[in-house]
Amino acid sequence: MRGKLLPLASLYLVQGLPYGLQSGLLPTLLRARGLSLTRVGLAKALYAPWLFKLAWAPLVGARGSARAWLARSTAALGLVCGLLAALPPSESGQAGLPAAAVGLLLLLNLGAAVQDVALDTLAMQLLEPAELGPGSTAQVVAYKLGAALAGGGLLALLPTLSWPGLFLLLATAYWLAAALAWTAPALGQLPGPGPSEHPCYTLRLLQDMVTVPGTLWTASFVLTYKLGEQGANSLFPLLLLDHGASAAELGLWNGLGAVACSIAGSFLAGVLLARHWKPLPLLGSVLQLRLGGLACQTALLFHLDTLGASLHPSTALKGEGLSLGLRAGPLGCVVLLPSVLPGAALLSLCLQHFLGGLVTTTTFTVMMRCSQLAPSALQATHYSLLATLELLGKLLLGTVAGALVDTLGLHPCFFFLLILSTLPILGLGLAPSTLA
Repeated sequence: MRGKLLPLASLYLVQGLPYGLQSGLLPTLLRARGLSLTRVGLAKALYAPWLFKLAWAPLVGARGSARAWLARSTAALGLVCGLLAALPPSESGQAGLPAAAVGLLLLLNLGAAVQDVALDTLAMQLLEPAELGPGSTAQVVAYKLGAALAGGGLLALLPTLSWPGLFLLLATAYWLAAALAWTAPALGQLPGPGPSEHPCYTLRLLQDMVTVPGTLWTASFVLTYKLGEQGANSLFPLLLLDHGASAAELGLWNGLGAVACSIAGSFLAGVLLARHWKPLPLLGSVLQLRLGGLACQTALLFHLDTLGASLHPSTALKGEGLSLGLRAGPLGCVVLLPSVLPGAALLSLCLQHFLGGLVTTTTFTVMMRCSQLAPSALQATHYSLLATLELLGKLLLGTVAGALVDTLGLHPCFFFLLILSTLPILGLGLAPSTLA
């Protein structure tokens, strides 16, 4: 199994580079060159090709081998990075990115989305059912490491590497990955695709996907299982900032600390699945723990909001006789508050990301298991459908969570997030036996 997982992990690591590039590295580079925050934020529109993976997933599944698609798309990404190296972003004072740079970044995302479909298809063809747990762990952990390397590691090299140097380094990584995809012995053992009975763009294709055992349940589950978690994860750090936490401390714990905890959770999920834990019972246990963690996080926020407490150790509560973290309680009792709250808040933050890693890896195992039940020519499209729904579910609450707080208020919003986190637990009771 190691001969399969090592090349897959290496390729998934490279697959995470574009996300880290555009979520961490690129905004910093553009802001440093004078672009407004609004224009930097609009750069997220470059992710658009990821939402249209279903447009080319049937081609990957039906025309040519997944290995050929993977090698060629990865090599093309290296070429795009080489072109970007020759085209620096706009200088300070210019209104935005040059049109050529925008076009190349869109091509980068298009190539990365094609690479994603090809690599997922190859993984489903390569892994046996008993290997799906370790395979999903390799997928999630390596992707997160790749994103961290591109978003944080390359950012640390900015003082010594120029824009062209950074993209030449990325181009080299892509070309090495393309060579690995083409030459790895384990990937060469896959059979070529058989003749497809599924037209690429017909109503029958959708009908065939829906009739795959477990598809409707899996699609509804992946669309909803992250709603409460993503809403809370997007709001909690900002609310801690409002209550006196320092930006530097939040950056450390919500950045490096959260990634480390999420990776640790993914590793633990892989270990448990490799020891023959069933994915659905494991999901049930972890989802209940996640709900408990969110309830504790909600109680902590309500406590801070009600008392007007501050997480800054040197901040006293005005009008409450508070000093050095002590508050005058009922009947003149003194209650220790802020000295404990910062540690509790950061622990809650890391715990939720740890449990989120466990949930994500186990869910991806269920997604792969469901797609393996489809005919071989349909597996790429089927998995892309599930992955697109999973992405939409994660983006939905993370995008509108702030508006919910502004509209409903803090307390109703977090009660709503708790209800959303309960839904996937209830939904597990309806899971089909084919996914057990």
